[in-house]
This record gives sequence, structure tokens and C-alpha cells, in this order.
Amino acid sequence: MNWDVVSVKPLEPLELSVLFRDGTEGRVRFEPSHLSGVFEALKAPELFRQVRVEEGAVTWPGEIDLAPDAMYREIKRSGEWVLR
Repeated sequence: MNWDVVSVKPLEPLELSVLFRDGTEGRVRFEPSHLSGVFEALKAPELFRQVRVEEGAVTWPGEIDLAPDAMYREIKRSGEWVLR
């Protein structure tokens, strides 16, 4: 699928750089208000930096992941996906 992520890098606090299979690239930015529930663990910088790609999705330890199709759509549209 075009929305398969092939590379992810942690950037500034709560920001990621992602590259998709079709060459589309952009940023994912977490607003602090989004870090609740399952995402609360990502407040810890050492965990946030453990981001990786697993089967085309952005993941972290503890079964935390992001929907690659929603991320792709927003990055394709505006270059950035802001999670509020």
C-alpha cells in the first residue's frame, strides 16, 4: 500500500519525520493534550525515541501505534499530521 511507512525518525520533542513507500514524506506532531490514554506513555522522552516501523506502521513498545492510512492522507494533503 502507498501508506506503508518505510522510515521514521524522532525529531524535536513529540515530533516525528516519516517516509512512505511511495516517497511521500512529512511530519507527525503530537500536541501535549493528545498524550492521554494509550498515548500517555509517550510523555517519557526515552520511550518516544524508541519509535520504529513495524509492518508498515509507526509503533512503540507497549503496543502503541499510529494508523498509517490516516497519517498518509493528512501528510499528503498538508505535509504534516497534528494529533490534538
